[in-house]
Amino acid sequence: MLIRTVLRRGLRLLALALAVVVALAGLLAGAHLIKFTGAPATWAKSTGNDALWLGHAWVDGRKTEQDVKDLAVRLRATGIKDAYVHSGPFAKDGTLQPTQYPAARNFVRWWRQELPQIRLSAWLGQKVDDYLDLDDATTRQNVLTSVRQVLQEGFDGIHYNFEPIGSGDEEFLDLLDRTRPLTKLLSTSTPQIEPYPLMRPLARVLISHDKYWSQGYFGEVAKRVNQVAVMTYDSGMPFKSLYGGHVVRQAELAMDVTPATTSIVIGAPAYHDHGVAYLDNAESVAVAAEAAKLALTGHGRREGFGLAMYVDFAATEEDWSEYRTGWAG
Repeated sequence: MLIRTVLRRGLRLLALALAVVVALAGLLAGAHLIKFTGAPATWAKSTGNDALWLGHAWVDGRKTEQDVKDLAVRLRATGIKDAYVHSGPFAKDGTLQPTQYPAARNFVRWWRQELPQIRLSAWLGQKVDDYLDLDDATTRQNVLTSVRQVLQEGFDGIHYNFEPIGSGDEEFLDLLDRTRPLTKLLSTSTPQIEPYPLMRPLARVLISHDKYWSQGYFGEVAKRVNQVAVMTYDSGMPFKSLYGGHVVRQAELAMDVTPATTSIVIGAPAYHDHGVAYLDNAESVAVAAEAAKLALTGHGRREGFGLAMYVDFAATEEDWSEYRTGWAG
């Protein structure tokens, strides 16, 4: 009798917990659906502050001068202002050997000849969960030494991408503070901002690290750099409308706390290997572009706001067409 009573209570609690989860999921879906509605203003489009992530082949010798010329033909017809070329990753101790980017100097020279109007940053980063330890002062000093070395190749700036950085990480803020004097242009990729209360601790329980930053911490990072690139992809949203609402929310939250002197680019997923078919269908450049326009429309004009294409080697002609027609046009 006692066992049956305990089982019934346990099942009731489980049912209640499931009902709460379903209700919260429904509220979240409803909020995202509402965000991704309406017509964007005609002025809400690219103002020439967009960005592009470039793969490692450009600096390791696989790409040639002709490849740069071919890419230049495409990029001249866009609003892309910044390119981040993968030049790392850092070793476990924060060092970065020049053998990682042996062709960087030639690449920078070819880039300057073909695309002098587009700023070129070295994209540097590493996994920081159980590998590179940014809490260690020596490691951070090695990262700074590596930054000085890679800047000698002629890059305009540094683009950091450390994952996963937890919300509130003081050592990352210290690294940004100490990097800023080394370069005229400092940008960083960021996780998504907590869309609604309690989503950050819930996600942390599920995946064992921060998927979201608090809006306040995002603002602290934004104060320390010239540009933030919000990685709005890999959202887990199963439908275009939900992903669109998610991107609108991310853009709004970012604009609310980012200083006017810091530019914002919203990540647009120009890749197709999520591993789950419905996620590939839900996340697209077209949806990200429409969401960015809706966010701007609701927020009002903002200087230094753009879309960032991820990533050149995976982008299809359809992706570029969606960028041109949905955003740059």
